[in-house]
Amino acid sequence: MLVKITKMQVFRRYSTSLMIALPVLFSVLFSASINARQLGDVTLPDSVTLDGTDATLKLNGMGYRTKFVFDVYVGGLYTESRVESRDAVQALKGPKRIVLHMVREVSREKMTAALNDGFEKNTSEKQLEKLQSRLKTFDSYFPDLKVSDVILLDFIPATEVRVSVNGEEKGLIEGADFYTALLDVWLGEEPADDDLKDAMLGEEEEEEY
Repeated sequence: MLVKITKMQVFRRYSTSLMIALPVLFSVLFSASINARQLGDVTLPDSVTLDGTDATLKLNGMGYRTKFVFDVYVGGLYTESRVESRDAVQALKGPKRIVLHMVREVSREKMTAALNDGFEKNTSEKQLEKLQSRLKTFDSYFPDLKVSDVILLDFIPATEVRVSVNGEEKGLIEGADFYTALLDVWLGEEPADDDLKDAMLGEEEEEEY
């Protein structure tokens, strides 16, 4: 027996399906927008959990590292709680993360030279001498960097500083003192970029939603 379906029945079925689908679609889109922050073409998640820990870290702030008139990378700082000063970040004993998302190609030599300059400007001669062998190891983990490469610099309490590039762990460096000095490359008295320091500390955050 043939069943005749009217245009009204088709419309009702379509409308019902649409009413069911729309809330799901809006939920997905809304979740994506509130669970990440965007700066230009770079998107960073609002929260992360580092391997080897069970703590959830929140994105404290993100901004551009600029050299002359060129944007070099987007830097982000993740911490367990909201912080607004260098001293407050250094006082936190839990895990932390610095993320560098490249928006410009940079050679290994230029990247490590810039990082080493940050160590030298924000660390005493005595402390820098203690860090020197570990700093050479740290430098060895960096390849030539391309646009969209992502560097993760993680602090895991009571263990090591972990360096990853594009999801691949490059190595571990012992010592909380090394991460303290590393943070000061961006948050110290002579940071790599004053505007980026402010952005990481949430003072002048340059973000787009």
